[in-house]
Amino acid sequence: MVNKDRRKVGLLPKIIIAIILGIVCGLFFPEWLTRVFVTFNGLFGNFLSFVIPLIILGLIAPAISELGKGAGKWLAVTAGIAYTSTIFAGLLGFAVSMAVLPRLLANKQVGAVTNPEDALLQPYFTVEMAPVFSVMTALVLAFILGVAMTVIEGKSLQRGLIEFRAIVNIVISAIIIPLLPLYIFGVFLNMTAAGEVFNVITTFLGVIIMVFVLTVILLLIQYAVAGAIVHRNPFKMLATMLPAYATALGTSSSAATIPVTLRQAIASGVSTPVASFTIPLCATIHLAGSTMKITCFSLAVMILYGLPISTPTIIGFIFMLGITMVAAPGVPGGAIMTAAGLLSTMLGFTEPQVGLMIATYIAIDSFGTATNVTGDGAIAHIVDKITARSNARNGIAVEQDTPGTATGGATVAG
Repeated sequence: MVNKDRRKVGLLPKIIIAIILGIVCGLFFPEWLTRVFVTFNGLFGNFLSFVIPLIILGLIAPAISELGKGAGKWLAVTAGIAYTSTIFAGLLGFAVSMAVLPRLLANKQVGAVTNPEDALLQPYFTVEMAPVFSVMTALVLAFILGVAMTVIEGKSLQRGLIEFRAIVNIVISAIIIPLLPLYIFGVFLNMTAAGEVFNVITTFLGVIIMVFVLTVILLLIQYAVAGAIVHRNPFKMLATMLPAYATALGTSSSAATIPVTLRQAIASGVSTPVASFTIPLCATIHLAGSTMKITCFSLAVMILYGLPISTPTIIGFIFMLGITMVAAPGVPGGAIMTAAGLLSTMLGFTEPQVGLMIATYIAIDSFGTATNVTGDGAIAHIVDKITARSNARNGIAVEQDTPGTATGGATVAG
């Protein structure tokens, strides 16, 4: 039994292997074989779209109810921390961009760049799996049910939601987690075969490097703050979240990465009840990486096209981004599609300029998403500490679950 455990490959190595194999195989796989994996990705992606609202409802509602009568306060605290982190990321991106981009983009011209999604291969067939309700509907419903159960003694409803959570955990551990590496392999296989992604990356290579460095700095800041608050080593906390970062690189969706983010947050020491509501919640409202990336690339496009840059306008743009992109992480590239309206109305982008933004964003969408979900772990630690202090003052004993398990004894990930 011990030898089997030693031979077992962890999720992070599997994801890294899937990314490498996807890039390598994309260089020589025939189109028909690539489309086989693209077809699987279409089916699995549609399944994810169907199940994500159920995951949000199944995890958040019972977790809120278990927080007790102060649940509404913890929702507000979590939302406030997430929004503050998002705005800080945007302002940091703005400050660094104004200091670096004018020199970095001097005498540069925009090449012919098209949307990478237009060049991707299409599946042989698709099966529609319409969600029962949208991500935002699931979020609001989870809030209503969770908070209501802290007010009334709805034992039957509470028991039903706990059983529903057990079903969700089974779907996560038995279907989603095992198939994620294959899905990520298909994503990178298709992108490599299309080749258009590399055209975009080459055009904006300097800006991409700057943004990547900024996202690393942002994560270090987030975990330094969280580590100081919870009195833990921030580097160990951040290292524990790396499987979530790698998963988001492949899925480009914060919501699709919820199962892995939740598992790693619990493994890093966040109590299961707090992790079960902060992680799904932050997956829909915490957009620090996406906001930073959109801000930096917006400024790059404005500098390249000689558009006027007004500090109050950019700051207002950042504050609006943090609000309008809520629930956009439910689908890959959703953040930039939601922000497209703001680019036109607030920054004066023309249709070709918006198209350029969409192309550059989608080409490296996964890096912003990975930053979003990894930062969710830092927020979960902070909320967990605040909750523990409040419970201690009120004399409330809170059971700390074993890392790697969800409340109620169901395993989050195998």
